[in-house]
Amino acid sequence: MENDKLHAMRHTAAHVLAAAASRLYPGIKLGVGPVVENGFFYDILFATPITEEDLEKLEAEMRKIVAEGHEMVREEISIDEAIKKFGEMGQDFKIELLRDLKEKGTTKVNPEEAQDIDVAHPDVASLYHTGEFVDLCRGPHVGNVKEVGAFKLWKLAGAYWRGKEENPQMQRIYGLAFETQQELDQYLTMLEEAKKRDHRKLGAELGLFAFSPLVGSGLPLFTPKGTTIRRLLDEFVWSLMKPYGYEKVWIPHLAKSDLYKTSGHWDKFADDIFHVSSKKSEEEFVLKPMNCPHHTQIYASEPRSYRDLPLRLSEVTTVYRDENTGQLAGLTRVRSITQDDAHIFCRMDQVKDEARAIYEIITKFYKAFNMPLSIRLSVNDPDTPEKYLGGADVWENAVATLKGLLDDLGKDYELGVGEAAFYGPKIDFMAHDAIGRTWQLATIQLDFNQPERFGLEYADSDGTKKRPVMVHRAISGSLERFTAVLIEHYAGAFPFWIAPVQLRLATVSDEFVPFAKTLQAKLAEADIRVDLDDSNEKVGKKIRNSATHKIPWTIVIGAKEVEGGDFKVNVFGQDEDLIIPAVELVDRALRASQFPQ
Repeated sequence: MENDKLHAMRHTAAHVLAAAASRLYPGIKLGVGPVVENGFFYDILFATPITEEDLEKLEAEMRKIVAEGHEMVREEISIDEAIKKFGEMGQDFKIELLRDLKEKGTTKVNPEEAQDIDVAHPDVASLYHTGEFVDLCRGPHVGNVKEVGAFKLWKLAGAYWRGKEENPQMQRIYGLAFETQQELDQYLTMLEEAKKRDHRKLGAELGLFAFSPLVGSGLPLFTPKGTTIRRLLDEFVWSLMKPYGYEKVWIPHLAKSDLYKTSGHWDKFADDIFHVSSKKSEEEFVLKPMNCPHHTQIYASEPRSYRDLPLRLSEVTTVYRDENTGQLAGLTRVRSITQDDAHIFCRMDQVKDEARAIYEIITKFYKAFNMPLSIRLSVNDPDTPEKYLGGADVWENAVATLKGLLDDLGKDYELGVGEAAFYGPKIDFMAHDAIGRTWQLATIQLDFNQPERFGLEYADSDGTKKRPVMVHRAISGSLERFTAVLIEHYAGAFPFWIAPVQLRLATVSDEFVPFAKTLQAKLAEADIRVDLDDSNEKVGKKIRNSATHKIPWTIVIGAKEVEGGDFKVNVFGQDEDLIIPAVELVDRALRASQFPQ
């Protein structure tokens, strides 16, 4: 979680941006300007769209406003007064938010866009004055604009008002903001490195995945190479899980809407569900947005005893969510999401041991990729009980269980109030990649609500019926998103064990091709992923091509190799070659192919 001071600085910077835009472009329509990770943005409708070049002018005006040293003055007025005030200013979008608040008690905007409105006090509108500029906002802000710290306008993007395509398209101006210039400079350096590692660019260059307008936005197509990475991730996770007693199951990709109405997902995810109609039936079907309700029905398919628990059901399967097209981003935000999903049904006295086992699997998995983990205990926000299923006692018990596990493990963690799933608290694991970015991927979630809603039971030792506890867990998160993370973490240069092509043979001339093909077949028979460059290009160019495709090992095949000499292995990213005796090549490659321990 961002600290309170930095959050206030970034929120104030968003106001300064809106004030600068209002000075330079009179008559603009202001949307919302929330704090986001590493900075802020503001959605603005300009009479004539601005360009990236205009950001310099806007930033210069922001610095002028900061130098003027305006106090951030809060004012509270009634909703009706605010509607009148913003009507006189011609700020239609602000009026729409205020009217929603007045009539519905909520604005129904995305969570990150709700920072302008205090839904806890729907009768009062809070305004902030920055010199002559006034904006609708619940705060908090720093006391004076001079305290905003180091900032930089970063980029422009398109954004439909309130995320709906039928609404006007605005321009979203992103800014970066940090407490010090040094922190901002470090982040800008990281951004430059991230641009080089962009998985969309590298994925295309390495031939891992593609998108097609005929298939649809947010629906990636994985090539044989990309599919190899997905398969290996699946197999690696299973190798870690199997010793803990998990069993594989399979479920269909659609279900009746009744399943999700019973689980509680229907109301919570109404805007994200793909609906499916049938010409043969009046029943209402949907593409599954998540797997847990299906798995409850496997549990419910036969009587269960306390002796049967824990029941650990595992599956790698795809769910479908109707994301806004403007929010789709390569593999990190897609509409088809392949989850390495598992659900454990257990007794309350087994929860801590099961969660501990999942923790062990997660730590082994991320250690293999040299990605350190930090932990967040995500709990409910007691001020907004309507966002969650279940009563206060259920939540207190669930939170105490997970907190007890982390305390037992002696792990430091931050508390994420309001970050829980709607059905229960969770332990979220943030993985840190090679350039210092944080990705929330793995999770352990407790769920006392779905067993209750579906009436799941087991017979206890005394013959009484009890409710099982449901534990949700994800290791890599989704295969799509984790593949994107891996591409960027390794800059496309995968370790030998997970590389789509592990070894390339490059012939000096045509006379060495027969030997190279025999060696290729021998390596392939041992399940080494090997290809052959027997083109007419010169050896130097073949080696450069192999490096361009970031092949871990490249072996040039010439007279010495044909005669049985040692293989000289060009290892990607290393200056020195690896010398391997001919008789040891297959064994050495096999050892390098093993899953990390």
